[in-house]
Amino acid sequence: MSFSLKLSMPRARYGMDVWLSLAAAILLTWGVVMVASASVAQAEKLTGEPFYFFYRQLLFITMGFAAGFVMYCVPTRQWERSGLVLVGFAIFLLIVVLIPGIGVKVNYARRWIDLELFRLQASEPARLALILFLAGYITRRQAELQHGFRGLAKPIALLLLPCFLLLLEPDFGATVILMAVAFLMLFLGGARVVYFGAAGLLASGAVALLAVAEPYRMRRLLNFTNPWADVENGGWQLAQSLIAVGRGEWAGVGLGNSVQKLLYLPEMHTDFIFAILAEEFGLAGVLALVLLFGVLVWRGFVIGREAEAGGRLFPGFLCYGLSSWLGLQALINMAVNMGILPTKGLTLPLLSYGGSSLIIVCAMLGLILRVDYENRAALAGDVEPEPLPKEPKASQRETAAAPRPRRKNPEMPWLVESGS
Repeated sequence: MSFSLKLSMPRARYGMDVWLSLAAAILLTWGVVMVASASVAQAEKLTGEPFYFFYRQLLFITMGFAAGFVMYCVPTRQWERSGLVLVGFAIFLLIVVLIPGIGVKVNYARRWIDLELFRLQASEPARLALILFLAGYITRRQAELQHGFRGLAKPIALLLLPCFLLLLEPDFGATVILMAVAFLMLFLGGARVVYFGAAGLLASGAVALLAVAEPYRMRRLLNFTNPWADVENGGWQLAQSLIAVGRGEWAGVGLGNSVQKLLYLPEMHTDFIFAILAEEFGLAGVLALVLLFGVLVWRGFVIGREAEAGGRLFPGFLCYGLSSWLGLQALINMAVNMGILPTKGLTLPLLSYGGSSLIIVCAMLGLILRVDYENRAALAGDVEPEPLPKEPKASQRETAAAPRPRRKNPEMPWLVESGS
């Protein structure tokens, strides 16, 4: 199967979803401010430049805008036709990152590929490629998915290999997000409740088994239930996060006035940036953050529903999957920071420092806005035509235009038939 992307510049007169764009812009702006605030002490210690991570985040935002714009300019039908190529690309990335010398190992995990400018976390583009494939599968096999167990089992079986590769890194959090989003998309695609429930129970059992199979995961579970029991060791990070959240109270201590960011809380500008935000902005800031993510998920589902109602199933299911991914990852990150869930290495979309996460989230938003654009174009009756066939060469035109010789019918020689 060949793979090529052809950009189609959108027409400005259709506009774009204001609520989605505004919520994303506020989150992105708030995020870069929080990275600047939360990382000052860590950046000063590591590089001597207090705003090192802030400048890097601005670079990642620029790259994210470029990725989002490209996704916004690619018609969704091109992604729909490239399902198998996308699966191959995802598996290729997840295999390459495991190769010593290519994959970078940090804290016993090999999840990154060094691209000089930044480290690419392989699971981010791989999961996006798999969600694109899954949306195409649901579109093509919806009848099979709705009427038999095989339609549900096939995509789940295909996802087992990428999940296995993710666990080898190991990246348990990315595996959970991928499977949760996949199950939700299949459910929205019409999988029968009985089959879906059975598959869900099997998947839940497998996740529980994986959670207790590794000693470090068991330690995280025990520390999560009572971080104060081992606060000097395994419970330190969660305890410091809870202190930060508690210090915020109703209105926070003010932007830049966090104490926990002064090297008390590890990963304060990446996985635990929410705790610093809660300390500086308090409960009011937390509620505003939840509201903004709620707007992102709500508008994504509305755009997906409009596409599905218009008979464009692939863009519809794609929006469901991408919106679910954003909402679920944000929810898990906030729950981890508040001690509701065990510690997981998941970033807070649009806010946490990091190139891979930010670029992929911007690409996801570009895809959702592309679906919105196509919805508006279809509503206006301006559906983009398929590419016209190539014009034949001059010699071919002459051959086609020349009259064909007349021939005799062998059974009735007196009747002469034309060559047309």
